Amino acid sequence: MTALLQILFDALSLGSLYALGALGIALIFGVMRLVNFAHGDYIAFCVFALLWPSIDAAAIVFAGNLPTIILIPLILAIGAGLSVLSEILVFRRFRNANPATMMIASFALGYVLKNFLLMLFSSRPKSIDLWSNLSQQVEIAGARIPLLQVITITITIVILIALTAFLKRTRFGLEMRAAAENFTMARMLGVKANRVIMLAFAISGMLAAAIGLILATQSGTVDIQMGMSVMLVAFIATVIGGLGSLPGAVIAGFLIGGASVLMQVILPLEARPFRDAFVYGAVIACLIWRPQGLLAPKSAKQRV
Repeated sequence: MTALLQILFDALSLGSLYALGALGIALIFGVMRLVNFAHGDYIAFCVFALLWPSIDAAAIVFAGNLPTIILIPLILAIGAGLSVLSEILVFRRFRNANPATMMIASFALGYVLKNFLLMLFSSRPKSIDLWSNLSQQVEIAGARIPLLQVITITITIVILIALTAFLKRTRFGLEMRAAAENFTMARMLGVKANRVIMLAFAISGMLAAAIGLILATQSGTVDIQMGMSVMLVAFIATVIGGLGSLPGAVIAGFLIGGASVLMQVILPLEARPFRDAFVYGAVIACLIWRPQGLLAPKSAKQRV
């Protein structure tokens, strides 16, 4: 029982990161039909915002010593600001372009952000001490679970509940849902395109910042490539969940996280280094069985 509980928490913790990443990508795809491959670089940028070169350019100043009540809103605001700025400066110019053009633009933006961080901080990973006390373990039903896992799962649940309430109970949320179903019709009914798109980018940026904080706390390091693995799995989760479906993206994120942890447990020791191959094999099987995704939105079903 203890071992099963540990596996469950591991799966939920990893699935939470993938679900948050998939949600950020699905939000943008829903209103713009854009797969934003710069999302992983948003994650790294937000974490590197904790660091900045000192005046003599020979040392790094760590901002993680700020009070938590200031630090978290600050990093979330940086994520939202970066995402909205990228929409204004880059993606707004491509609204009438085909999706492939916008996707290439997102790749280019990601490389710009990556090389900007390289100029400031170099490619060497940096060690940071961000809420290291969260690595302590707590006992739950006889199992010893890292406190950070419990907090990660709790934060994800709170974010999902808050975002669900926002989308269903507020005017802005209703506009975003309408735009995700049929953006052209939504605009004809009076929905302001700029407002909806900028709001989607802001929420997506805040989700990227939240993932960055969790990853930095887990690993104790910041790396320019730290967001790429989450971005890849999150994109796969949006496809499995059904492109444009927010619930589908979240469910698929948790499923992939659970599959990764389960494969690590059930595979023979000699096969565990190839766990990802088995996970992606299951992804292929899922797409063969249901190519439109688990919860494809109505617009996608009509196209199929």
